Amino acid sequence: MDPHLCAMRIVVNTRLLLPGKLEGIGWFTHETLSRIVRAHPEHRFIFLFDRPFDKQFIYADNVEGAVLPPPTRHPLLYRLWFNWLLPRKLKALKADAFISPDGFLALKSNVPTLAVIHDINFEHHPGDMPKAYADYYRNHFPRFARHATRIATVSAYSRHDIARTYGIAEEHIDVVHNGVGAVFRPLTATEREEAAQEFAAGHPYLVCIGSLNPRKNIARLLQAFDLLMQRHPSDLRLLVVGERMWQDAHMESTWKGMRHQDRVIFTGRLQQQRLHRALGGATALAFVSYFEGFGIPVAEAMRCGVPVVAANATSLPEVAGDAAHYCDPFNVDDIVRALHAVCSDPVLQARMRTLGLERAARYTWDRTAEDLWHSFRRMCTDRGLV
Repeated sequence: MDPHLCAMRIVVNTRLLLPGKLEGIGWFTHETLSRIVRAHPEHRFIFLFDRPFDKQFIYADNVEGAVLPPPTRHPLLYRLWFNWLLPRKLKALKADAFISPDGFLALKSNVPTLAVIHDINFEHHPGDMPKAYADYYRNHFPRFARHATRIATVSAYSRHDIARTYGIAEEHIDVVHNGVGAVFRPLTATEREEAAQEFAAGHPYLVCIGSLNPRKNIARLLQAFDLLMQRHPSDLRLLVVGERMWQDAHMESTWKGMRHQDRVIFTGRLQQQRLHRALGGATALAFVSYFEGFGIPVAEAMRCGVPVVAANATSLPEVAGDAAHYCDPFNVDDIVRALHAVCSDPVLQARMRTLGLERAARYTWDRTAEDLWHSFRRMCTDRGLV
């Protein structure tokens, strides 16, 4: 309960709550809202979906679901939904406030708004996505950021990046770190053996997790793994977990040209229980993405006691601190060096497991939900609603 806020009708953009298909922002939305609505029964929450929704996402009696078609998965439909349909819907629903966990806003609405902008990778690497999407994001997100009553983001790196790129005062932006799901924990020795059998035919393996798009830097990781096997032969495998998001011709051509192609295993998307096993059984997480707003797999790996090789780039040093072994994501030889250093040194692995477990303790969804609500309250204060 919040004694300082009168009962409100809070509309939330929940279009990424898709059963069986939660990605990073979808998980953020699910984990935070499921806690917030239960903690604040004094408010009415209207979850706005763009297609028929699953009732599992109606978390409490103070939540109602509403559908505003059509499904929005293309820039033309973004324009229709956010520019025209959403402003009318907010007015019809008599919204007192609007929360958008994916940062998209109704520019033609004056409803007080909290926008969660996770990162602005498209400003720095527009070529990593189809042109229609990059053009939309680069045209609209500066406007979304300036239109928002307040902004939340998932790292201090992203807060500084958004402020610098869009000319917004940092005190207008709150840091709300991501959390780690309760399912993630260290595996027992027996469970690790079973995971190796399940995913790599009993061989030790590195794991890389994330949607397969260019910024995840899979092409350089494949090159590095090939070189690692040439320079330091072993029975190591590379497990790549994730669903294709954008076309990555460089990754595909690199994979086709690998000498050790048969040691690379693509699993596609894994549901959370299997993802936990795949991650928990790995020798190390190889996370060499060159742009991340947070990097949830890094925090998940640390929570599982799995050593992390991470890119020394963007938010990753902030998230992992001294619990990761870093590399230059643009230098294949340096990626090889970091992978070999971790894979070949049991003492280093043990130290990283200990440091990772300590570091990961700070990333809980309870804390994330509390911080997001505090950001919402600051937004209400900014608009004189408190």
